[in-house]
Amino acid sequence: MKVLIINGSPRANGNTSIAINELVKTFSAEEIETDVCHIGNKDIRGCIACRKCSELGHCVFNDAVNELAPKFEEADGLIVASPVYYASANATLIACLDRLFFSTHFDKTMKVGASIVVARRGGCSSTFDELNKYFTITGMPIASSRYWNSVHGRESGEAAYDAEGLMNMRILARNMTFLMKSIALGKEKYGLPEGEPWQPTNFIRDDLID
Repeated sequence: MKVLIINGSPRANGNTSIAINELVKTFSAEEIETDVCHIGNKDIRGCIACRKCSELGHCVFNDAVNELAPKFEEADGLIVASPVYYASANATLIACLDRLFFSTHFDKTMKVGASIVVARRGGCSSTFDELNKYFTITGMPIASSRYWNSVHGRESGEAAYDAEGLMNMRILARNMTFLMKSIALGKEKYGLPEGEPWQPTNFIRDDLID
């Protein structure tokens, strides 16, 4: 099984990487393959809602987003990691995720998702909630830990001293492994849950306008 990990920090070896490395070590012990992609220092623009992806099958902007798409499709799970900026995720990561989720049309149902956030002090909970929305809108169950998936550290390397935060990373990786394996067994025995055709209901409906 494989987990794709997207590092949204602009620093290649900062505190976010320390949290990710703890995940990778635990996944390796559980015999889960990981693919860590560092996008926080790349030039990734936001979605412009052109909807060309519905014609092309990929985003019209050919950058890291289109490189991530096949890796996301292949993976059994996705982890997104971000430092906290003004009680929010790094803008580059949000631009990436907006386009990655909108431009990929493969079924994401029952791929397991998780987010991790790193901050000096505050803003972790709001950033954690912000990142989890991508999973809940696409039928992806969210793996949990013993606490919110946050690690604390200001200067580079300080996250290594957050014993509780790193413990939560290890528990998250084990719980995610269990959930992915359980879902794989469930799909073999029962298949995926039955879906329904999309019924878009806008707040202003054309059929009610005279």
